[in-house]
Amino acid sequence: MKVILDINVLLDVFQKREPHYAASAQVVSLVTAGKLSGVYPAHGLTTLYYLVRKYASKPDAEAALDHVLQHFQIGNLDAAGWQAARRLRFGDFEDAVVTTVAMSTSSDFIITRNVGDFVESPVAALTPASFLSLHSPAR
Repeated sequence: MKVILDINVLLDVFQKREPHYAASAQVVSLVTAGKLSGVYPAHGLTTLYYLVRKYASKPDAEAALDHVLQHFQIGNLDAAGWQAARRLRFGDFEDAVVTTVAMSTSSDFIITRNVGDFVESPVAALTPASFLSLHSPAR
């Protein structure tokens, strides 16, 4: 199964944000262990680096970036993909881009804590906790 992670899930992990850390870390661990195929949108790499560095340190930001680059497929869009994202007419363009990357990489789910931002998405969005309860590896 392939999932795309929204930035808030990775920030939960790299910044150890409670009360969300445990579920988000479990999803990231499934990707790291190869039990789940993970995608991260290319446009989010710079934001991830910036925020981890701002609230932690440069070595922490570099480690976060290295982890994502090692374990996740990086989803890129070409000009046609960016135009497709604009046509989705989401309230937040970044969420439209995440959705477009999810579609272009044939992701099964978008994992985010902001599922309400993806109600118009053709790719279903689930919170990390909901995803784990519905799709735990033991099932």
